[in-house]
Amino acid sequence: MSNRRRYTIIDAIDDRNLFAGWFRDRATWSAWFTFLRALFGLPLSPQELFLYRECTGCSEAPTAPATEAWLVCGRRAGKSFVLALVAVFLGCFHNYRRHLAPGERGVILVVASDRKQARVIFRYVKALLLTVPMLSKLVEREVAEAFDLNNGVSIEIMAASYRSLRGYTVISALLDELAFWRSDESSNPDSEIIAAIRPAMATIPNAMLLCASSPYAQRGALFTAFKAHFGKDGDPVLVWRAPTRTMNPTVSQATVDAAMEADPASAASEYLAQFRTDVETFVARDVVEAAVTQGRFELPRVERTRYFAFTDPSGGSSDSMTLCIAHTAGNRVIVDVIRERRAPFSPDACVKEFADVLRSYGISKVVGDRYAGEWPREAFRKCGVEYRVADKPKSDLYLGLLPLLNSGRVELLDHKRLVAQLCTLERRTSRAGKDSIDHVPGGHDDIANAVAGAAVLAVQAATRAKPKYVEPAFYSKQAGWLGSGASSDTRSTTAKFYEWAGGSHWPGSGPTEW
Repeated sequence: MSNRRRYTIIDAIDDRNLFAGWFRDRATWSAWFTFLRALFGLPLSPQELFLYRECTGCSEAPTAPATEAWLVCGRRAGKSFVLALVAVFLGCFHNYRRHLAPGERGVILVVASDRKQARVIFRYVKALLLTVPMLSKLVEREVAEAFDLNNGVSIEIMAASYRSLRGYTVISALLDELAFWRSDESSNPDSEIIAAIRPAMATIPNAMLLCASSPYAQRGALFTAFKAHFGKDGDPVLVWRAPTRTMNPTVSQATVDAAMEADPASAASEYLAQFRTDVETFVARDVVEAAVTQGRFELPRVERTRYFAFTDPSGGSSDSMTLCIAHTAGNRVIVDVIRERRAPFSPDACVKEFADVLRSYGISKVVGDRYAGEWPREAFRKCGVEYRVADKPKSDLYLGLLPLLNSGRVELLDHKRLVAQLCTLERRTSRAGKDSIDHVPGGHDDIANAVAGAAVLAVQAATRAKPKYVEPAFYSKQAGWLGSGASSDTRSTTAKFYEWAGGSHWPGSGPTEW
């Protein structure tokens, strides 16, 4: 039996022929060395054990490498570089051949929020591989976002999308800033991507899942893992939480102090690694999904129905321009049409298209926000449609939509992007105690805004049109107001009167529900 000690990631960091040159000021990296020792189940010194307990809430040091770890660290802590370092070490110094079929490649995935962030990590991976002569010999092929090594391993960088993960044999998945992943198709892309990765790791016994992010709201995969595993001795899942300056003391205390002075809630999340308590989900996903009429993508115009329209304009270079048309039926709001033009597009051509849709539903005016001053008014006016500025801010429109969703009085179209946008809306509380509702940082709510606006417009119009409730009595042109025992003919005449007045209830049947 061989007593040869296995080569560790700390050995590679200490080796002048490998990574030592990247860690010249070793004192500033000491916290990361402790984390890496804990990640790979290496012995800890008394000083390192103290930091380990502080950052994990556990008292017992790990005795084996982690197959799943979660890093909750502040911004500029060095997470992206450490993910790249782990990816290169696993790819170059671990042998996975015995777990791979002939011709099969094991893939180390580094998943980032978008391609721009993925390129940052890719540059780290490229530098670690190609500037070290010993490792550059392992590189068999380099393509735009991947390296194929001659040991049957590939290191691949990709943007967050669960659709891209099918067919891989994943030996390790390193997820960067997953608390800020956004998707126009899903309200929880982090959980969906992790769910897609786990089966791809099933045939690799020592596969590693490493998730790293600054914290944000108290939801999502990062917060779920923190609640489930932080501070639990004997738990095989490692959760490490640390402020920015614990992991990277080169970030000045003055920078942190200035951020805390400007916005304490945000800075506590950004630099102190605390989940925000001033941000919460605006509406539950099951409530939104219950409002969707499956298989209904658009409704045709119905004669003698009054429709209402709201638009969220855009200049065509970044955000979408959206339109929603809705009407009321009894005490319900029905969403009939959703239109979205995603950037880039011609604003004038989009306005013309929307104006044609509006006229096809008998609509001569549309409401929207104050975007771009006079431009939307002029553009719609040229197309024969009046553009009116909304009298309510966006937060108020969402607050008007919420009771309709919660009470099941709105019928939404089967539109994935609408559902995703509604489910990721956030309610934020300012230091002054005022609530606001908006999309998540880096997200979108163009469709949700248009739908909320159209729904509120329809409700307002229905409320104004409703006649006041009068105790049981019926109106007849011949006899005037009659008692509740009026004949069916009289009730028919009364029904026509209330239909003309915009009512939807018989007098005496109970007050309206608006």
